[in-house]
Amino acid sequence: MGLNIVLLEPEIPQNTGNIARTCAATGAALHLIEPLGFSIDEKAVRRAGLDYWSKLSLFVYPDLEDFFHQNKGSFFFCTTKARQSYCDVDYPSNSYLFFGKESRGLPEGLLLRHPSSCIRIPMKKDIRSLNLANTVAIVTYEALRQQGFRALELRGELHRHNWDSV
Repeated sequence: MGLNIVLLEPEIPQNTGNIARTCAATGAALHLIEPLGFSIDEKAVRRAGLDYWSKLSLFVYPDLEDFFHQNKGSFFFCTTKARQSYCDVDYPSNSYLFFGKESRGLPEGLLLRHPSSCIRIPMKKDIRSLNLANTVAIVTYEALRQQGFRALELRGELHRHNWDSV
């Protein structure tokens, strides 16, 4: 199994769209836990121009309990309240990276049940938080780096020139 991105009750469709693009580009599965602050029906997705939506491994759950009933693996909870950096943990295959709603983050009760799995991105003390889509991208790429970027293209090619001629 690969990497899994879990969004608990996301509120802003643009953030989820950007996160979906990150998942499509990396092969990470996207797990959405309701309620959602927007529609993801086919018409809404098409109107938003999310042409990569069909390339996603997408799962939607009615609540957190249903998510945990259906999924097993290593869980990591991204929060500004954590005591350890996202760089200080090992992300095994089949890791689940949890992110909370934009207005409140993850519930503290959930964090207290998993204290050693709570991670944060270091930042200045007077900044409340980073944008959710940026946070997901940062932590996702660290987990993928640790896993050797398996199944990802590591080299790019020029359109009109050849790198070998340089």
